[in-house]
Amino acid sequence: MKLLLISNSTMPGEPYLSYPRFEIKKFLGDKNVHLLFIPYAAVTFSFDLYEAKVKERFAEIGHQITSIHHYHDPVKAVQEAGAIVVGGGNTWQLVRMLHDNHLMDAIREKVLQGTPYIGWSAGSNVACPTLRTTNDMPIIDPKGFDCLGLVPFQINPHYLDVNPEGHGGETREQRIEEFLEINPGITVVGLREGTMLKYADNSLQLIGSRSARIFKKGEEPQELNPGENLDFLVP
Repeated sequence: MKLLLISNSTMPGEPYLSYPRFEIKKFLGDKNVHLLFIPYAAVTFSFDLYEAKVKERFAEIGHQITSIHHYHDPVKAVQEAGAIVVGGGNTWQLVRMLHDNHLMDAIREKVLQGTPYIGWSAGSNVACPTLRTTNDMPIIDPKGFDCLGLVPFQINPHYLDVNPEGHGGETREQRIEEFLEINPGITVVGLREGTMLKYADNSLQLIGSRSARIFKKGEEPQELNPGENLDFLVP
């Protein structure tokens, strides 16, 4: 199994998908493969527009990409894909459309067979057992919280250590503590912006210049830096 789970698509002041594009290139390798893009997390803009944005960036690193919404049979499109790319947006909408199009099992089986999987933000969320550590508003009934379960832990993408100045609500850490109180056996990875998790050759690696924050029920949060061993998260 090969996974590249990215916290966010864009850093402030940078073009779309700029910071992760070279890691994506290394992850995919030099061989040209048929990349299938899943744009279902888009809500306020069209799938065509989303595809165009992603296609432009992937072309820069030598790969062609086609969105799944062009295919009459989405399950067959997944089965024939050389790699699967799932974009960010609203996780609830993404999960709903994956269920509506009967793609959860199809994607899971395809990735477990060795097809590379790339996701950012909501696309990273759905690689987890459930969507329950997303930051997104539940704008639609997802027809079930279960997701792909490609990793045994939960990811909280765009993880923030503190609230914005003047905000009096719960911090992200407090929200994760609430999740752990109800789900004590699950580990949550706070994946800060500008970082990503890569799983290949049966090993998990943190990529980027910032640490990840690991949350477990009843334990102090742990900071893990790029280069440290994260294999305990995928026993």
